[in-house]
Parts: sequence; structure tokens; C-alpha cells
Amino acid sequence: MDKLQCFFYDYFVSIGVSEISAKYFNMLSLLVILLVITYIADKITRRILISFFGKFSERTKTNFDDLLVNNRAPRNIAHLVPLIITIKLFPVVFKDFPQFEIYILIVLKVATIVLTLWIIRSVLKTFEAYFKTLPRLKDKPIDSYIQVVMLFLWIIGVASILAILIDLSFLKFFTTLGAASAVLLLIFKDTILGFVASIQVAINDSVRIGDWITMEKYGADGDVIEINLSTVQVQNFDMTITNIPTYALISDSFKNWRGMQASGGRRIKRSIILKAKSIKYLNDKDIEKLKKIELITTYLNQRQKDINAFNEGKNVDKSVMINGRNMTNLGVFRKYLQTYIEQHSAVNKDMFIMVRQLAPTPQGLPLEIYCFSSDKRWENYEYIMSDLFDHTLAAVPYFDLEIYELNAGIGE
Repeated sequence: MDKLQCFFYDYFVSIGVSEISAKYFNMLSLLVILLVITYIADKITRRILISFFGKFSERTKTNFDDLLVNNRAPRNIAHLVPLIITIKLFPVVFKDFPQFEIYILIVLKVATIVLTLWIIRSVLKTFEAYFKTLPRLKDKPIDSYIQVVMLFLWIIGVASILAILIDLSFLKFFTTLGAASAVLLLIFKDTILGFVASIQVAINDSVRIGDWITMEKYGADGDVIEINLSTVQVQNFDMTITNIPTYALISDSFKNWRGMQASGGRRIKRSIILKAKSIKYLNDKDIEKLKKIELITTYLNQRQKDINAFNEGKNVDKSVMINGRNMTNLGVFRKYLQTYIEQHSAVNKDMFIMVRQLAPTPQGLPLEIYCFSSDKRWENYEYIMSDLFDHTLAAVPYFDLEIYELNAGIGE
């Protein structure tokens, strides 16, 4: 090594170069050799490690090693070899310039810290990708936890670099930094709030990746695709992406549709408004006409028999329709809809089915259908609901009822 240190110096002196210039040329020559050695060592080490990991991943069943390669962990680890060579050989290069060694040593220490952080980041990214492939962890906010670890590592790394640059011990640097903790808390407020929120979200299981959530304040209505420290990404049904602050999940209200998706059906809750003046009692002629509707023929026969028996037993004067018991076109229509929905192939028969009146409004009487579709997929759900109301709206005139339409009755 000593011979190599003096070889170029002796050569330049022998060709008439001054001693001072020979020292500089000697240093530059050795520096070029060092750079070539580190470059070749980096290329060889990288190729060996990548080849080894590639062959090893082909023989193993787990995909963890494949993910290590995808996240460039072997490539980053390979950089350690040229770094170690540089640390060992740089005193040889700068033998005649000891004043440079201090600054070069600082640079190498900083490079070591950065490379170490980069290697750890590659490994953590690998774990993140691997955990996302596990079914039991697929809906957990893995990104948040990895980001928290990386945040602390970067804080320690940056603090170490600053301590090296100002030539202060690590412990003293952090002691000094403690005085500025209030400022740091202010700077990392959102990160801290996001971290606390992600922990609470995970513990309470309030939101998972893949959940359909609605948050009107942020215009979000779609599936959660990512949960990290700072934001929750929601892909809306119009394919746009909404970013919601993670801490908003514990400070603001939102709707999670997971319960509906995990249940046996998706709720249909919609009403039509009937004109109040179209509601009437049914006479025998009206009832006979409605008996032609097969779904309610049996019901009308039995109901008419019961009502006639009651009125005759009470000797009711039926010359006035309001006396005694009667059927109304609205009541029969409700029974028809109830029967129709109960027999509909796309309605879940094990869940609640109801046709009910709501409170009258200035426009008329709302009649609400409340049931659950068997198919929870959005497009199929909309089709089923439309099919129900297509039939309902078309059936209204058969019962001498009328649908309310704004301005449709002007002049009546």
C-alpha cells in the first residue's frame, strides 16, 4: 500500500513536476483509482446479490423475497461494499492532505447514515407489501404503521447527521432539541394527529381498506383504497379520488356502508306521492273489477266476506258508504304492493318488507316501499329498485289512484 501511495508521487517528481504539484497529482490519481475500484465493486456486488436473490426467490414458496427484489433491498445492500472500501482506503488517498480527511470523514459518516436509512426503508416497504398480501391484514392501515416507523427513523437519522455536522454528541444534541419540542409538536401536529387517528381507527375497526364510506363534508362517496398517516384516500364512484385527513375520521361524522355489505341485502326505501282526492271507498262494483287482479283475488274474496258479515251482523245502513266497515282503493293497493314485493325474486324474503303510509304533505299522501334487495351490487340494486317502481307507478291507475305531479293539475 505504501508503494502505491508513493508510486505516482515518485513518477511525477521524476518527470520534473514540483513536489507540491506532485502531491496533488498523486492524490487525484489515487482518487481516480479509488472511484474505479468502488464502481467495479458496486457493480459486481449488486449483480451477485440480485442474482442470488432472484434464484433464491424462484425456489421458495413465499413471495417475501420477491418483494425484497422489487423494493430494491439487494441493490441498496450492495452499496455497503463500496462504502466500506471507501472508508478503508480514503486515508491512503489523502495521506498528504490530512486537513481534507476531517471533511471526507464527515461526508462518509453522513453517507453511511443515509444508506442505512435507505436499506431499512426498502425492508420496511417489503414488509408493507407482504402484509398487504395476508388476508387477515389486507384491510388494516399498514401504511400508517410503516410511515410512523420511518418517521422516527428519519428523525433519528437527520438528528444524527446534524449532530455530526456541528460536531456535537448525539445525546447532547437531543437534550438541546428537547427545548424546541413545542415547535416540533407544532410542525408535526398533523402527523401526530394522523398517527393517533390511525391507531384508533385500527383498534375500533371503524374503517378498513375496501370499505364504502360517505363523508359529505369532503365530498367523498366511494371505496377506501389507502389509509396512511396524513390522509385516507377514497375512490369515488365517478372514479375521482378524494383525500380526507386521517384525524377527520375520529373528529367528524361519516357513514360506513360495511354493515349493509355484510348483511343479506341492501335497503330500498323510496316513496311515491298519491293525490289525496283520489282516495275513496270501494263499492261492490269496484271490488269485482279489482278481483281480476290475480295477486289479490283471494284477499278480496276473504276480506269482502268478513266485511259483509260484520256489517250484516251490526245491521249497518250501507246507503251511506262511510257507515260500517269498508275497503279503500288505497288499502287494497297497499296490500297488492306488499304481496307483489313479497313474491319478487330479487327481494330478500328473510329481511324486513313493508309498504306504509307516511305523514300527509301539502302535495299528497306518500306511500313508501321498504324492503331489501338480495343483490347488493350498486348497478343491480338500482335495476331492482327501478323495476319495483316501474311496476308500482304503472299499477296506480288500476286502483283509481293518481300520482301527484307538480303543476299537472293547474285549472282542475
